[in-house]
Amino acid sequence: MKSPVFISSFGTVSALGQSKAEIWNNYKTPKHFITKHMFGNKEAFAAFLPKEVRNDIETLRNTNSQYGKIDESVLFAIFSARKAIKEAGWGNDKNIGINIGSSRGATGLFEKYHKEFIKNGEASTQASPSTTLGNISSWVAQDLQSAGPEFSHSVTCSTGLHAIANAIAWMQAGFCDKFLAGGSEAALTPFTIAQMKAMKIYASEELDFPCRALDMKKKRNSMVLGEGSGILALQNQNSEEALGRITGIGYATEILKHSVSISEHGESLQKAMRMAVGKKELSEIDAVVMHAPGTLRGDLSEVNALKAVFGENIPAMTSNKWKLGHTFATSGILNLELAVLMLQHQEFIDVPFSEISKIPSKLENILVNAIGFGGNAVSILVSRK
Repeated sequence: MKSPVFISSFGTVSALGQSKAEIWNNYKTPKHFITKHMFGNKEAFAAFLPKEVRNDIETLRNTNSQYGKIDESVLFAIFSARKAIKEAGWGNDKNIGINIGSSRGATGLFEKYHKEFIKNGEASTQASPSTTLGNISSWVAQDLQSAGPEFSHSVTCSTGLHAIANAIAWMQAGFCDKFLAGGSEAALTPFTIAQMKAMKIYASEELDFPCRALDMKKKRNSMVLGEGSGILALQNQNSEEALGRITGIGYATEILKHSVSISEHGESLQKAMRMAVGKKELSEIDAVVMHAPGTLRGDLSEVNALKAVFGENIPAMTSNKWKLGHTFATSGILNLELAVLMLQHQEFIDVPFSEISKIPSKLENILVNAIGFGGNAVSILVSRK
């Protein structure tokens, strides 16, 4: 990076809620927010948005007749972007870039329209325009009436952190001084849950903590899906209100033997973390908010990558997926939010059942990881303001 980029605000919704105080309080409690739900005719663990957040989002939907036609993933993003803009104090600024992505896209609407097609043999007029990937950033731009560049993308579960990397590249190239970047996901549908179960990676055991992210003694895969949206307001200029500094970005893709596999020692994560750390001493990295999806291979690969990069002096490790589920494209943004909150409060949130999640002696620089199908890894280094 040519110079640090500053985080002005977060606009997030997840199983933890929506306000900074509520989210931090829910991180402080040792409980999780994963429950069992019916998906079709089968039960599965999942982490849905709280009822109060749902009600607020439905209120937003009712403010515009067009919003009745858009997917929940798009509506979540509009809601989060409004929050980010308000908290950043950017209400009168229209020259804002937008890069918001999604791993699964308009899941609910796509399944609805496909079901209608199978039944009737015809597609709805809205089937194509309401399910294209570009819906998310385009609708956010429409809602905010922004005049800057806007684009959407999907890089599976690393989508949110890729959006940050893209936004910073545009900002440091001089196209825009301010950017909204993030991810949105509303994929808690029967077909999506069935896809995860088909890969044999989904949680099935009735335990106090169904998702065992960073439990290195687990014998079974334990991934659980969640829903949510996360948007960052980023700017080139520092300010008194800035929440933190992004001081490094790393990215890499590894050659895979299988479309959903990751190498035993997480080669792409190693490269991404080294690039993000840059010229800093490894000893300056205090903690890592890990991707750690709760799968046997995924968790072990990331721990191995950390050992390869840091040797015996591994930073403190934590994850939030045991608490709020894996939110696909949004997960990296929620990881970054946790990192910033820990830096602000100078308090480490560990994984209560993990023997390797140890409290660090200080919190100044935190790495944030994300990796998705296809071996696309991203690491972001965030530093205390």
